[in-house]
Amino acid sequence: MGTLGRHHARAARDLEGATCSGVFDADPLRCQEVGRRLGVPARSSLEELLAASDGVVVAVPTSAHERVARAAIGAGRHVLVEKPIAPDVAAADRIIAEADAAGVVLQVGHSERYNRAIRAARPYLERPLFVESHRLAPFAPRSLDVPVVLDLMIHDVDLLCALVEAPVNSVAAVGVAVLTGQVDIANARLEIEGGAVANLTASRVSMSRVRKLRIWQRSGYLSLDLADGGGEFLRLRDGVSLPAAPPQDDGAGVEGLPSVVERIPISGSGEEPLAAQLESFRRAMLGEALPPVTGPDGRRALQLSLAIQKRIEENVAHSGQT
Repeated sequence: MGTLGRHHARAARDLEGATCSGVFDADPLRCQEVGRRLGVPARSSLEELLAASDGVVVAVPTSAHERVARAAIGAGRHVLVEKPIAPDVAAADRIIAEADAAGVVLQVGHSERYNRAIRAARPYLERPLFVESHRLAPFAPRSLDVPVVLDLMIHDVDLLCALVEAPVNSVAAVGVAVLTGQVDIANARLEIEGGAVANLTASRVSMSRVRKLRIWQRSGYLSLDLADGGGEFLRLRDGVSLPAAPPQDDGAGVEGLPSVVERIPISGSGEEPLAAQLESFRRAMLGEALPPVTGPDGRRALQLSLAIQKRIEENVAHSGQT
């Protein structure tokens, strides 16, 4: 059970209106330790956990997502499966089909949908025309079974899909394997139907942690810090009309910006993203609301992320890199 699994268990334990039925890990010593630390039952098998649960969170290596999710669905349990939903689209389709046939909730753990900054920015979001993200993290020996595109960039791919609800027309991407056998740093440029463009960068070999999202639209510019849960919205002040042609330079320069631009601080508040995600899962299980991130949503983010990874691999093959 990795760090994310422990955080899920802790959030489930603290979730109002629900009871954490326990944890299970293939490593019995780790399972016992997590159960002891959190004060929740440590189950001896997946079957035992399923028997005690109405719904389960699947936070295992991506390669095991399909097996564990389908076992839970087969037992009639609701499932929240961590991102990416599966290692490939065919596996995602099988999970989605089985959940539909069983009539159970299938939610995908794209927790950035619940980020405080994203929630606070919603009133200002309109029709993004250019989206830029930087998601950089120091190296850590986790999720090394997948490239950085499926480990980190997929968060921003999902956010992009939610912000710009239009098909992607073209994908250009580059990436480099730095410390592992997988791509550790990647950049993708996506051109979207309707004219929007996105530039996404992700790295797991950086010296510092950065989670920035910038959005340009006709109504203004959003700069969000997803790590801090805040940011700002800049827009033209009411009643200000800029000339079509620039006047002669009066030396004001940047100092004149406050006179034409209104800066609106964005400060997110409320539940931590993981707790908000689990609360949405609880409500979906009870039939009170649809899951905010459905199986098809997870499939869409996976499919686009795999397209980005394919472009990277094609570029590597073309350049003769190893």
